[in-house]
Amino acid sequence: MYHQIGQPAPKGAPYRGLTVHPRDFRRQMTWLRRLGYTGLSMRDLLPYVRGERQGKVVGITFDDGYRNVHDNALPVLAGLGFTATNYFVAHQLDGTNIWDREKGIASSDLMSLEEMREWAAAGMEVGSHTLDHPFLPKLSPDIAAFQIKQSRLELEELAQVEVTAFCYPYGGESPQIRDMVRAAGYTNATTTERGLARIDDDLFGLPRATVARSTNILRFLQKCMTRLEDRRRKA
Repeated sequence: MYHQIGQPAPKGAPYRGLTVHPRDFRRQMTWLRRLGYTGLSMRDLLPYVRGERQGKVVGITFDDGYRNVHDNALPVLAGLGFTATNYFVAHQLDGTNIWDREKGIASSDLMSLEEMREWAAAGMEVGSHTLDHPFLPKLSPDIAAFQIKQSRLELEELAQVEVTAFCYPYGGESPQIRDMVRAAGYTNATTTERGLARIDDDLFGLPRATVARSTNILRFLQKCMTRLEDRRRKA
């Protein structure tokens, strides 16, 4: 689980850890390739999660659709033959992360429609992160269901691709919300829960391993290639 790939904010800035330096991202992806692993989008990863295929694979996801991911991560991924999923906030294309303003997090640009289409044209996956990035459990069921379903419809129309991957903003979900995602036509959804995906996991509650600014290359490889992330998995 990544967010931004760019120059981290100054020391002391809120959530600066969610921005990974481009140099570090390139090193991480390069080492995956050197060790025989392939980075995959959720679309490409599902056969492995379901146990239909086997191989040395790592799912790569980005939350929110930041422009610096297009500029700094896309060339690296494409150059290595990797795919990845980016979860876009449908009503903030060419906008900013306005949902972070109250937390004091610096404003960062999000991909434009053209950049999202370039992301898809390069073989990457367009996923949904709702229309407006709300905390879904606090919404009424009708509004939550609308955020989930309508974002898929709008992203499909805008990007001209099928959208089947969903990510819960802030990790906010419940059994009822998972059912909404399933009913909206998605095939999978990721959370912010820590852990490695297992064959018996609910495909609408898949855990992820956070990669932060401070994640050094050894810890990154441990996260991907060992059971480290499962030590604090809830279930």
